[in-house]
Amino acid sequence: MNAKPEGNNGRCPWAGGDPDYISYHDSEWGVPKADDRALFEKIVLEGFQAGLSWITILRKRDHFRAVFDGFDAERIARYDARKIEELMSDPGIVRNRAKIEATIGNARAFLEIVETTSFAGLLWELAGSRPQQNRFSRSDQVPGRTETSQAISKQLKKRGFRFVGPTTVYAFMQSVGMVNDHLIACPRHAACAKLAKTFEPPA
Repeated sequence: MNAKPEGNNGRCPWAGGDPDYISYHDSEWGVPKADDRALFEKIVLEGFQAGLSWITILRKRDHFRAVFDGFDAERIARYDARKIEELMSDPGIVRNRAKIEATIGNARAFLEIVETTSFAGLLWELAGSRPQQNRFSRSDQVPGRTETSQAISKQLKKRGFRFVGPTTVYAFMQSVGMVNDHLIACPRHAACAKLAKTFEPPA
């Protein structure tokens, strides 16, 4: 197995040399998360990313947070036609009506879930409750979707979520540490594996 580092200073090659990507790679991607709001934000942003590059969303993320009320699902669930038009005229986000409307619907679906359980608890249970530690040495070994991402996608769609296809869900799983897809030569692989050992899966 070839474990030669592929990226900048041994990082995963997708991080490249862009400062925003490097910061995201080094501090966020692959770190296990168990907070309902943070997971809701991430699944929404992954939906907005569909058809685009993640760097586009990453650079707009702070503005997304501002105009979507910090991804407070209770507030988003009450958005009306006037708010939708306000968002459609805002160049600081991705102005896609279907994705904006889906975000409102997703907030309502999220609120239905948290009436009986935690969003994090549901997702982590579907993901197997523990972060999966993959050991890929090359980027072309990393899958775009898995049986688990297909199962989570199916469950979320059943509960009313949109823009949560299995590829989008797998990108979500990678980013929130449900799977550790840092290449084994990347310094962050060992760092995220260490975090996974102390991770407490949500109830």
